[in-house]
Amino acid sequence: MRIHKDCFGTIAKTWAFSLLALLLAIYFIPNGIVLSIVSALILVFMAFTFWFHRLPERGRNDDDRIISAVADGKVVIVRKAFEKEYFNSECIQVSVFMDFFDVHSNFWPMNGVISYYRYHEGNYHLAFLPKASEKNEHSSTVIKNDHCEILFRQIAGTFARRIVCYSEEGKQVESGGDCGIIKFGSRIDYFLPLDADIKVKVGDRTRASETIIAQVD
Repeated sequence: MRIHKDCFGTIAKTWAFSLLALLLAIYFIPNGIVLSIVSALILVFMAFTFWFHRLPERGRNDDDRIISAVADGKVVIVRKAFEKEYFNSECIQVSVFMDFFDVHSNFWPMNGVISYYRYHEGNYHLAFLPKASEKNEHSSTVIKNDHCEILFRQIAGTFARRIVCYSEEGKQVESGGDCGIIKFGSRIDYFLPLDADIKVKVGDRTRASETIIAQVD
């Protein structure tokens, strides 16, 4: 299992605090049964932290007309929405919520060139709430190719405190390549052309790089 390259520091800090908690538990908890339970919970948390920051191998799509999933998760929104940061027009919004058990590594959704990137500081509302798209900490990336131009947002959730994004304006990207990670609960918003053929619906599960979100002509 590979670990995302930007997560070793997070894992090291978490493990250091966990080991300190384990030592304190050993010192202060005399009851063997209670100590065993507490120790087991700490060790499970350490293992979960390591597993959470995994970077899986995923397939790639070479078709420039395909927009694939940036992340694993559950589709929570499919609707028309006014996108005012870049397009300043109506788009199709598709939002995917990631819970604690989903892969939080993110992947480029299509082939193209990054034409716009901005990072925005913000709040930490629950990621599945509509207001999270604009009010939470988030990054916005626009990718353009000969078929379409799309915007996707990496949005921090209540427990997320850092978004890692490899977007740079003018950078050529390939669908399925590693584009960053959102640490802990979070969401991805896509803003797609109105004529895009949307392939998912609310309630569907997505698999990063492999689920097709939409197709354009």
